[in-house]
Amino acid sequence: MFRWILLFVFVAVVEIYAFQALRTVTKLRWLLWAYQGISLFIILYIAYSFTQFDRSVGQNKQSLFTIGLLLITFVPKMIIASMMILEDVTRIIGGLMREFLGDSNESFFSERRKFVSQIALGLAAIPFLSLLYGVTKGKYNFKVRKKTIYFPDLPENFDGLTITQISDVHSGSFDDPDEISHAINLINEQKSDIVLFTGDIVNTHAHEMHPWVDTFKRIETPTLGKYSVLGNHDYGEYVTWNTEKEKQDNFEAIKDLHRQIDFKLLLNENVKINKDGQEIALVGVENWGHNFKKAGDLPKASKGLTPEDFKILMSHDPSHWEYEVKDNANNYHLTLSGHTHGLQFGIEIPGFIKWSPVQYVYKQWAGLYEKTGRYIYVNRGFGFHAYPGRVGIWPEITVLELKKGQKIA
Repeated sequence: MFRWILLFVFVAVVEIYAFQALRTVTKLRWLLWAYQGISLFIILYIAYSFTQFDRSVGQNKQSLFTIGLLLITFVPKMIIASMMILEDVTRIIGGLMREFLGDSNESFFSERRKFVSQIALGLAAIPFLSLLYGVTKGKYNFKVRKKTIYFPDLPENFDGLTITQISDVHSGSFDDPDEISHAINLINEQKSDIVLFTGDIVNTHAHEMHPWVDTFKRIETPTLGKYSVLGNHDYGEYVTWNTEKEKQDNFEAIKDLHRQIDFKLLLNENVKINKDGQEIALVGVENWGHNFKKAGDLPKASKGLTPEDFKILMSHDPSHWEYEVKDNANNYHLTLSGHTHGLQFGIEIPGFIKWSPVQYVYKQWAGLYEKTGRYIYVNRGFGFHAYPGRVGIWPEITVLELKKGQKIA
């Protein structure tokens, strides 16, 4: 009960300060009344939607919309409230000092309040517009990212091998067939030698993918094939099931989705990829996350392989590389992961800045990382989850080219 009181007080304080800022910069009564009415309606709608959340269903279109609405409306208000509270603290300290010094200048503080309100509203417009863009355009702003990686011991016949990687499809969140079809066309345009999918085909339920099977089946099968692994969302861990059998049936149906879209699902196993008489090993583990489900079995998946074999490891969660792979004596040359989505929020300006709050949780969260000649590439994700949008961290189709030799500085 106490936490609900705290939540109510927090929301009330934010709303009061946000309204005060608006009232300070405008005296239009119809605008102020409209603002209050819309704010009240949104608060009631969000509260109602959260009470309707069904743990047996999990995330759906309504919960996605609700989270998006919550972020778009409340984050800007929190920025406004923070600035106004800071201004109030400054005003109080200044007032106490004036009392002590026997001085007063109320008109100055009245003007300053309006100025601060204008600045707060201007700053709040940035996340408001960004989050709004994220849910309308950003979530389908697909980017093809290309990287070349050099390996001295890459078999000669694989020099120039191209890999297209996708990850974190989250098909249950999709709402625009044309945009998804465009993304599939982008995948096919890369004409890579092999296509790899590193997990999370759904949010929870197998049926989420059913409307999209034919679309994803259009991904062309290249010379060296299409392979996939499971992600943490593919195990149905985040909803309540009526029976264990129901959960297991859903899991089996999810695994079968990979067959339906013509991907070979690797379940703690490896396959040899042959090209003109030479081989590399493709190793696929089930999900292994430091803070998530640990179904991955790297020794089992690597059965029959030696440290000298050139290996590409598909492992959904990049924490696997950090805790079990990067220093492994079996020498995994390249690991492909996803999972983080880059939090679907951040700032990336190549050569200048690369930041997202998720970097404080995952050391490897987006792009290419290396340690002692071993690499991991973390795909930023194809789809979206929870927040129905993307800001600054765009959906990604990765194209990696493997080259034999040393990177030229």
